[in-house]
Amino acid sequence: MKTDKYIMSFTAGGLFLQESLMVAALYSERQDWAEVRKKVIENNLLQARTQASLQRICREVCSRLKTLNEAELHLFITGTTQEQKYLLWVAFCRRFRFIRDFAVEVLHEKVFTLHRQITQEDYNAFLNSKAEWHKELDRIKPATHRKLRQVLFRMLREVDLLDAENVLKDVVLPPRLRGLIARSPHDDFLVFPVAYSHVTEGAQ
Repeated sequence: MKTDKYIMSFTAGGLFLQESLMVAALYSERQDWAEVRKKVIENNLLQARTQASLQRICREVCSRLKTLNEAELHLFITGTTQEQKYLLWVAFCRRFRFIRDFAVEVLHEKVFTLHRQITQEDYNAFLNSKAEWHKELDRIKPATHRKLRQVLFRMLREVDLLDAENVLKDVVLPPRLRGLIARSPHDDFLVFPVAYSHVTEGAQ
């Protein structure tokens, strides 16, 4: 059975909410990702401490935002803080299929159990199950795996899907976001720890 390789380059940081808002607004004006990236790097608009960090963060932010369509980008720029966070989570999951699979197979499934705690063991068990089919995971050093897990858990807290004790929060998707997700071909409802029938109700 052939599977596409996982992209595991999400050690660059966390949510990057403010950076993403700035880059999205710039793209809304110019409609050219290459021009946006050039301006961001030439003027250090992300205020990174080093050129290498600036390029890495800019590349990561742009790659996530590119997964959003025009309507989603508009809501991201104009929406509430919670809508913005949820859209960045959607973009993060679209960008990294490993994260999407974790969201669907671990977070979403937790909704249907009485155990809402997300533990390191949950992550490790998921990782081990995927390593059977994705040999690229075996080539990652243990220290990098720990960093990846740390980034993922931090992201989940920044998006407000997990609390400080790594317990899943009650999530209610805003109506405007539900409408956009309902029209998307990606089935993004599944990346949120909510019951599918609940989020689709009234989304049309």
